[in-house]
Amino acid sequence: MSKSGNMLNHRASLALTALAIALGGCSNINLWPLGDSTPVERSRVPTNAVEYRCEGGKTFYVRYLEEGAAAWVFFPERQVRLEKAASSSGTRYSNGNASLRVDGADVTLTDGPAVSYLGCKTPGTAAP
Repeated sequence: MSKSGNMLNHRASLALTALAIALGGCSNINLWPLGDSTPVERSRVPTNAVEYRCEGGKTFYVRYLEEGAAAWVFFPERQVRLEKAASSSGTRYSNGNASLRVDGADVTLTDGPAVSYLGCKTPGTAAP
C-alpha cells in the first residue's frame, strides 16, 4: 500500500474515533434500537384486587375469586389462597392457618400467631 493510502486510512480511523467519542458524550442520543433502556417501575397493586389499610400502617390486597367462594390474599412478602369457611357472622375465609374475616366494613386478617392485621378498611370499595 502506498504512503498516501496509509495516511488516508489513519485519518479515517482518527475521524471515526473522534466521532465515537463525541457521540458517547451526548447524553440525549440513544443508540439502543429497542426503545428506552431505563427500567419501568411496575405497579405493586395486583390487578382486580381490593386494598385494605389497617392499624399500624399495614396494607394488604385481596382478590375475590369464583364469585366470593375463595380469596387470594397478597401480603407484602407473599400470597396465599383462602377458601370460604362457615361463619356465625360476616364472611370468613381460611386455609387452616391464615384467616380473613369480613364483617361489613370491619376486616381482620390473621396468619398464625405472629401476623395480625386489625381494624382494616377499604378506601371506597366494598368487599363481596
